[in-house]
Amino acid sequence: MTTPIRRVSRRMPGWAKILTAVVVVLVVFFAGIRFSVLPGLKDLFGTETRDRSGPALLESIQDISRYDAASGNFQVVVDLEKDTKYLPDAIRGSRTLYVGAGAVDAYVDLGKVAKNDVTVNEDRTSATLHLPHAQLGKATLDADRSYAVSKQRGLLDRLGDFFSDNPNGEQAVQKLAVKHINEAAKESELTKRAETNTTNMLKGLLSSLGFKKVEVTYGS
Repeated sequence: MTTPIRRVSRRMPGWAKILTAVVVVLVVFFAGIRFSVLPGLKDLFGTETRDRSGPALLESIQDISRYDAASGNFQVVVDLEKDTKYLPDAIRGSRTLYVGAGAVDAYVDLGKVAKNDVTVNEDRTSATLHLPHAQLGKATLDADRSYAVSKQRGLLDRLGDFFSDNPNGEQAVQKLAVKHINEAAKESELTKRAETNTTNMLKGLLSSLGFKKVEVTYGS
């Protein structure tokens, strides 16, 4: 029974044994660090997180004259794939599936209303207001509701993440998510809803001041 085993071991060169051992050690080492296969290391070194950030500094203050009349919540699934010419995806390439959730505000800039845009009759019972059309603000992502579903990276990309100061950065998919949300907001009826809400707000306000007839129009 021992003869076949000895023959097999004699057929494997010494350099092959050394190379195999080195490969196994490297695989275990990188897997343990990168994927936390060795959970005991964290407790062994006593990792502790400390917030050493300085106080936030106020850089500027801007007066806002706009009326935020509506807000839309959006969600988009970003599927971003990067390929390299002449190299298979297993070597160089990445694909990230990201769920981006964010909001877009629609507002009417009341600061652009000129004096001649407001007309009131002599007995102050009728008023006509001409306002600029509602506009859309920039989309803002909700960090608590946005997350990466899956990340697939080639070997070279994984090594790059290991030595990078910002591994697995999600800036690219986040920018795409903001772009798609902004486009979806433009195709929605968010600005129309904002103008309707602004009209109702002004009619309610002026009616409480004694105005019986209030007309609100929009235009450039």
